[in-house]
Amino acid sequence: MDGVLIHNREMGPRDWAVDVAVALAAFAFGAVQLMVSASLILPDEALRRMLGIEAVVPATSSFIALALTTFPLVARRKSPWLVFVFTLVAFVGLQNSFHGSMLAVFGPMVALFTIVVECSRIEMGVACAASALGLAAATYGGTSAALWFWVYVQNLVLMVVSALGGLAVCAHRDSVRATEQRAEEAERTREEVAARRVEEERVRIAREVHDITAHSLSAVSIQTAAAERLIDRDPAAAREAVSLAHETAKDALEEIRAMIGVLRMGDSSAETTPTEGTARLMDLADYLQEAGVTTTLDVSGYNREATPAFIDIALFGIAREATTNIVRHARARNASIVLVSDGARALLTVQDDGDGSSGAADGASPTGGHGIDGMRERAKLLGGTLDAGPLPGGGFRVRASIPVGDESSGFGAARGERGFHERR
Repeated sequence: MDGVLIHNREMGPRDWAVDVAVALAAFAFGAVQLMVSASLILPDEALRRMLGIEAVVPATSSFIALALTTFPLVARRKSPWLVFVFTLVAFVGLQNSFHGSMLAVFGPMVALFTIVVECSRIEMGVACAASALGLAAATYGGTSAALWFWVYVQNLVLMVVSALGGLAVCAHRDSVRATEQRAEEAERTREEVAARRVEEERVRIAREVHDITAHSLSAVSIQTAAAERLIDRDPAAAREAVSLAHETAKDALEEIRAMIGVLRMGDSSAETTPTEGTARLMDLADYLQEAGVTTTLDVSGYNREATPAFIDIALFGIAREATTNIVRHARARNASIVLVSDGARALLTVQDDGDGSSGAADGASPTGGHGIDGMRERAKLLGGTLDAGPLPGGGFRVRASIPVGDESSGFGAARGERGFHERR
C-alpha cells in the first residue's frame, strides 16, 4: 500500500517549496472566486428566487472550508491519491453544507492533475471517473436544477482541462526522454561506427604492411641467394643481384616509413625525420642556455654504441621532459645534464638550482606529456626506475636508471612493447 498511497520519492526543499506555493495559489484563487461570486450575484431578487439562489456573503467558515480543499496539496506529490480523495470528498461535503456559497474546485483540480502526471493511465481513468461522480453529488448554492447543471458542467470542464494539462506534461516529458535516448543511441552508434572503421583501417594497414614486407623480403632473399651463388663465377651478375636487392629493400623501407608517417600525422605529410636520441642532448643544453639557464652537459661516460636504440631514445625523451619543466616552472639560473653508462645500466641526471617546482606539480607537462608520471612510466616500461623531487638545499633533480645489458635490454624491450599495446 505504501507504493500506492505514499510514493517513495525524494523530496528536496525546493520540491516542498513548490508544492506549498501551489497550495497557497489554489487557496488564493479560490478565495477570489468566492468573493467574486458573492459580489456579482444576480441583483434581481425575483430572478434569484426563481432560480433558487440565496445571496449569502461568505463567512469565515467558507474560507476555512476552502482551505481544507487546498492546503492538503502540499503533500500532493508525496501522496497523490490520499490528497486527491481528501480534497474531492472535502469539496463535495463542504459544498453541500454551505447554501449560497460556491466553493472553488481548484483543490480537486490540482490533485487530479497530480494523479495524471505521477500515476499510471489506469489510475488516471479511475480518478477522472471518481471526479465526475463526486461533482455530481454536490449541491451548488440553490435548489434550481438549471443552476446545478450549469455549475456542474463548469466544474466538470475544469477537471477535464486539468486532466488534459497533466497529459500534456506527460507527453512533453516522454518526448524529452525519447529525444535524450535517441541522442544517446546516436552517440553510441557513432562511437561504434568510428571504432569499427578504425579497426577496419588497422586491419587494412596491417595487410598492406604485411604484403610490402613479405614481397620485399622475398625478393631480397632471392636476389641475395643468387648473388651468393654467382659471386665467384660471375661477379658482375652477383653485383647486379645485390643492387636489385638494395633497391627493393630501399623502396620497401620508404613505403613503410611513409605509411607509418601518415598514421602519426593524420592527413598531414608523412613524418620521415629520424627519431631523436641522446645525440641531440646538446640541443637541450642550447635550449636551456637560450632561456637564460647556465647549463653544463656531460656525456663523457656514456657509450652510445653499446646502448640499444630504444633505450637511447627513451633517455632523450626523459631529458627533454625534464629540461622543458626547468624552463617552464623552475625559475632556475643553473642546470646540469649528466649521462653515464657502465655496460649494465645507463644513468641520466638532470638537476637545477631553481625553487623546486620543475617537477610540474600538477602532473601535466607543458609540452603535452604527463610530467613526472610520464617520465616514470617510460623508465618503468624499460625495466628501470626514475626518482624525481626537490633537493634539500634547493633545486630539483630527476634521475633515471635504465638497464642496458643484453638480458636487461631484452626484458625492457618486451615490456616496452607490451606496455605500448596495453595503452593502445
